[in-house]
Amino acid sequence: MPVVDASSPWELALTGGRPNSGEELRVEPTIGLEWSQAIEQWGGERAKSPAEARGAWLHRAPEQQVLNFYLSAREFDPELPAPWWLRALAAGTIHSRDDGFAVEDRVAKMLATRPGWVFVPWAAEGDSGFWEYMPSERTLAVPGVPTTLVLTHRHPGWLDVIPVHAGATPRPIPVHGLADLRSNLARLESLRPA
Repeated sequence: MPVVDASSPWELALTGGRPNSGEELRVEPTIGLEWSQAIEQWGGERAKSPAEARGAWLHRAPEQQVLNFYLSAREFDPELPAPWWLRALAAGTIHSRDDGFAVEDRVAKMLATRPGWVFVPWAAEGDSGFWEYMPSERTLAVPGVPTTLVLTHRHPGWLDVIPVHAGATPRPIPVHGLADLRSNLARLESLRPA
Protein backbone atom coordinates (compact mmCIF):
# COMPACT_ATOMS: atom_id res chain seq x y z
CA MET A 1 0.00 0.00 0.00
CA PRO A 2 1.49 3.41 -0.89
CA VAL A 3 2.28 6.00 1.74
CA VAL A 4 -0.34 8.72 1.77
CA ASP A 5 0.42 12.38 1.25
CA ALA A 6 0.96 14.06 4.62
CA SER A 7 -2.03 16.32 4.05
CA SER A 8 -4.53 13.59 3.17
CA PRO A 9 -8.07 14.15 4.53
CA TRP A 10 -7.84 11.30 7.05
CA GLU A 11 -4.56 12.61 8.47
CA LEU A 12 -5.84 16.19 8.64
CA ALA A 13 -8.93 14.94 10.48
CA LEU A 14 -6.79 13.15 13.04
CA THR A 15 -4.34 16.03 13.53
CA GLY A 16 -7.00 18.71 13.79
CA GLY A 17 -6.14 20.19 10.39
CA ARG A 18 -2.39 20.47 10.88
CA PRO A 19 -0.41 18.79 8.09
CA ASN A 20 2.44 16.46 9.01
CA SER A 21 5.65 18.50 9.11
CA GLY A 22 7.70 15.49 8.06
CA GLU A 23 9.27 15.20 11.51
CA GLU A 24 6.56 12.86 12.81
CA LEU A 25 6.41 9.22 11.94
CA ARG A 26 4.43 8.64 8.73
CA VAL A 27 2.29 5.56 8.58
CA GLU A 28 0.35 3.91 5.80
CA PRO A 29 -3.38 4.59 6.14
CA THR A 30 -5.55 1.94 7.66
CA ILE A 31 -8.62 4.11 7.86
CA GLY A 32 -10.99 1.16 8.28
CA LEU A 33 -9.07 -0.05 11.32
CA GLU A 34 -8.81 3.48 12.72
CA TRP A 35 -12.55 3.99 12.29
CA SER A 36 -13.37 0.67 13.97
CA GLN A 37 -11.25 1.78 16.93
CA ALA A 38 -13.02 5.16 16.97
CA ILE A 39 -16.45 3.52 17.30
CA GLU A 40 -15.46 0.71 19.68
CA GLN A 41 -17.51 0.94 22.86
CA TRP A 42 -15.55 -0.43 25.81
CA GLY A 43 -17.87 -1.99 28.37
CA GLY A 44 -20.99 -0.82 26.53
CA GLU A 45 -22.35 -4.37 26.27
CA ARG A 46 -23.67 -4.10 29.86
CA ALA A 47 -25.28 -0.68 29.38
CA LYS A 48 -28.89 -0.26 30.44
CA SER A 49 -29.36 2.98 28.50
CA PRO A 50 -27.78 4.79 25.55
CA ALA A 51 -26.02 7.19 27.95
CA GLU A 52 -24.25 4.26 29.63
CA ALA A 53 -23.14 2.97 26.21
CA ARG A 54 -21.39 6.20 25.19
CA GLY A 55 -17.82 5.13 25.82
CA ALA A 56 -16.32 5.28 22.34
CA TRP A 57 -13.87 7.88 21.06
CA LEU A 58 -16.55 9.40 18.85
CA HIS A 59 -18.67 10.13 21.95
CA ARG A 60 -15.88 12.00 23.76
CA ALA A 61 -13.61 13.59 21.15
CA PRO A 62 -14.27 17.13 19.93
CA GLU A 63 -17.37 17.03 17.75
CA GLN A 64 -15.78 18.72 14.72
CA GLN A 65 -12.86 16.28 14.82
CA VAL A 66 -15.28 13.34 14.92
CA LEU A 67 -17.28 14.76 12.01
CA ASN A 68 -14.15 15.47 9.93
CA PHE A 69 -12.81 11.98 10.53
CA TYR A 70 -16.17 10.41 9.64
CA LEU A 71 -16.47 12.43 6.42
CA SER A 72 -12.91 11.53 5.42
CA ALA A 73 -13.33 7.85 6.21
CA ARG A 74 -16.68 7.74 4.41
CA GLU A 75 -14.90 8.71 1.19
CA PHE A 76 -13.18 5.31 1.33
CA ASP A 77 -16.26 3.39 2.47
CA PRO A 78 -19.70 4.99 1.89
CA GLU A 79 -21.31 2.24 4.02
CA LEU A 80 -19.07 2.97 6.99
CA PRO A 81 -20.73 1.96 10.27
CA ALA A 82 -21.74 5.01 12.29
CA PRO A 83 -24.39 5.98 14.82
CA TRP A 84 -27.59 7.56 13.54
CA TRP A 85 -26.75 10.97 15.04
CA LEU A 86 -23.39 11.16 13.22
CA ARG A 87 -25.05 10.34 9.89
CA ALA A 88 -27.66 13.04 10.61
CA LEU A 89 -24.95 15.50 11.62
CA ALA A 90 -23.03 14.81 8.40
CA ALA A 91 -26.25 15.34 6.41
CA GLY A 92 -26.95 18.61 8.23
CA THR A 93 -30.31 17.42 9.56
CA ILE A 94 -29.32 17.59 13.23
CA HIS A 95 -27.43 20.50 14.78
CA SER A 96 -25.05 18.72 17.12
CA ARG A 97 -24.01 15.45 18.70
CA ASP A 98 -25.55 16.70 21.96
CA ASP A 99 -28.91 17.08 20.18
CA GLY A 100 -28.64 13.41 19.15
CA PHE A 101 -27.75 12.40 22.70
CA ALA A 102 -30.77 14.38 23.97
CA VAL A 103 -33.10 12.42 21.67
CA GLU A 104 -31.61 9.13 22.86
CA ASP A 105 -31.91 10.18 26.51
CA ARG A 106 -35.53 11.34 26.18
CA VAL A 107 -36.51 8.06 24.52
CA ALA A 108 -34.68 6.19 27.31
CA LYS A 109 -36.48 8.19 29.99
CA MET A 110 -39.85 7.40 28.39
CA LEU A 111 -39.28 3.68 27.77
CA ALA A 112 -37.33 2.84 30.95
CA THR A 113 -40.43 3.53 33.05
CA ARG A 114 -42.73 1.59 30.73
CA PRO A 115 -43.12 -2.14 31.53
CA GLY A 116 -41.84 -4.54 28.90
CA TRP A 117 -39.27 -2.31 27.16
CA VAL A 118 -35.62 -3.39 27.35
CA PHE A 119 -32.58 -1.51 26.05
CA VAL A 120 -30.28 -3.64 23.89
CA PRO A 121 -26.81 -2.03 23.70
CA TRP A 122 -25.21 -4.46 21.25
CA ALA A 123 -26.62 -3.09 18.00
CA ALA A 124 -24.73 -3.17 14.73
CA GLU A 125 -21.16 -1.89 14.89
CA GLY A 126 -21.19 1.85 15.55
CA ASP A 127 -24.90 2.01 16.42
CA SER A 128 -26.43 3.47 19.57
CA GLY A 129 -28.40 0.39 20.60
CA PHE A 130 -32.14 -0.16 20.32
CA TRP A 131 -35.21 -0.94 22.44
CA GLU A 132 -37.25 -4.16 22.35
CA TYR A 133 -40.80 -4.63 23.61
CA MET A 134 -40.44 -8.13 25.03
CA PRO A 135 -44.15 -8.98 25.58
CA SER A 136 -44.71 -8.77 21.81
CA GLU A 137 -42.84 -12.07 21.38
CA ARG A 138 -45.82 -13.86 22.94
CA THR A 139 -47.82 -13.13 19.79
CA LEU A 140 -45.52 -15.36 17.73
CA ALA A 141 -46.09 -19.07 17.19
CA VAL A 142 -42.36 -19.61 16.53
CA PRO A 143 -39.23 -17.85 17.84
CA GLY A 144 -38.75 -14.43 16.29
CA VAL A 145 -37.95 -10.79 16.92
CA PRO A 146 -40.00 -8.60 19.27
CA THR A 147 -41.28 -5.15 18.35
CA THR A 148 -38.16 -3.01 18.12
CA LEU A 149 -37.63 0.74 18.33
CA VAL A 150 -34.49 2.04 16.60
CA LEU A 151 -33.06 5.50 16.17
CA THR A 152 -32.51 6.54 12.56
CA HIS A 153 -31.05 9.33 10.45
CA ARG A 154 -33.49 8.63 7.58
CA HIS A 155 -36.18 11.11 8.67
CA PRO A 156 -36.43 14.03 11.14
CA GLY A 157 -38.60 12.06 13.58
CA TRP A 158 -35.41 10.06 14.31
CA LEU A 159 -37.38 6.93 15.32
CA ASP A 160 -38.53 3.78 13.52
CA VAL A 161 -40.50 0.86 14.89
CA ILE A 162 -40.04 -2.59 13.41
CA PRO A 163 -43.08 -4.75 14.21
CA VAL A 164 -42.77 -8.12 15.90
CA HIS A 165 -41.95 -10.78 13.31
CA ALA A 166 -40.60 -14.21 12.53
CA GLY A 167 -38.84 -14.51 9.19
CA ALA A 168 -38.26 -11.55 6.88
CA THR A 169 -37.93 -8.15 8.55
CA PRO A 170 -41.00 -5.97 7.88
CA ARG A 171 -40.73 -2.37 6.77
CA PRO A 172 -40.05 0.06 9.60
CA ILE A 173 -42.88 2.29 10.73
CA PRO A 174 -41.64 5.90 10.97
CA VAL A 175 -42.38 7.65 14.26
CA HIS A 176 -42.56 11.42 13.91
CA GLY A 177 -40.72 12.40 17.07
CA LEU A 178 -41.14 11.92 20.78
CA ALA A 179 -44.67 13.38 20.97
CA ASP A 180 -45.80 10.91 18.30
CA LEU A 181 -44.10 8.07 20.17
CA ARG A 182 -45.74 9.07 23.46
CA SER A 183 -49.25 9.33 21.96
CA ASN A 184 -48.97 6.08 19.95
CA LEU A 185 -46.96 3.90 22.32
CA ALA A 186 -49.91 1.71 23.33
CA ARG A 187 -50.76 1.12 19.64
CA LEU A 188 -47.13 0.27 18.83
CA GLU A 189 -46.99 -2.14 21.76
CA SER A 190 -50.07 -3.95 20.43
CA LEU A 191 -48.67 -4.55 16.92
CA ARG A 192 -49.15 -8.12 15.71
CA PRO A 193 -47.11 -10.13 13.21
CA ALA A 194 -48.14 -9.56 9.60
